[in-house]
Amino acid sequence: MLTVMEVIMDFNSGTKMKDLALANPTARQVLEDAGLDYCCGGGKSLHEACLHASVSSEGILNRLRENAKDTGPDDLNWMAAPLCELTRHIREKHHRYVREAIPRTQALSDKVATKHGMNHTELVDIGNLFAGVGREMIMHMQKEEQILFPYMDGLERAMNAHGSVEPPFFQTVKNPIHAMMQEHDAAGELVRKIRVLTSNYTPPGDACTSFKALYEALREFETDLHQHVHLENNVLFPRAVELEASAR
Repeated sequence: MLTVMEVIMDFNSGTKMKDLALANPTARQVLEDAGLDYCCGGGKSLHEACLHASVSSEGILNRLRENAKDTGPDDLNWMAAPLCELTRHIREKHHRYVREAIPRTQALSDKVATKHGMNHTELVDIGNLFAGVGREMIMHMQKEEQILFPYMDGLERAMNAHGSVEPPFFQTVKNPIHAMMQEHDAAGELVRKIRVLTSNYTPPGDACTSFKALYEALREFETDLHQHVHLENNVLFPRAVELEASAR
């Protein structure tokens, strides 16, 4: 198996963003810091993403190669781990985080808007956008946990036991996956608008401690969302489609 360093050395400006993100956790952090979309826009090349973000693709590649020196191949295991482990990881890490972060961050947003809304009118819009993301994500996660993930887990169990699977009411896993990816795009767009309104999460000069904490919480939420969507769009969903095709 190739090492992470060997994999990254083969990357170039034509490499797809999702392949860069799959390299290792450090690669995703580099892309995150540069404001490059590796989850919903995972099918774009590094060159395309860098043009949109006005950053140097060669500079990004150099940072990826530098950071890869001190990392291991652990993250690549998600490409080979059982799907049930991946769906459990998404539920226990990302879904749990979202459910805990939404009320906490919304309450902080309301508090800061009440105190600073007169001088910073964007806070009302930020609060409304975050409330929209929260509603979208709660419904989205419920559909995954109640319908999509159980089907994927059952499909994998049946394949391992050389058994058959009852055809789902949605006919093929591609249908709910398509809907989930559209919802990912919608949530990502709302978060992108929040990033713009917060000037890349840069608190104004008169920001109090709560104001700064709000912007940091919003930044953390966006980072988790990107990692969450990356694991589903670029790892879980393609593997589930492939598994279902093999079963049939």
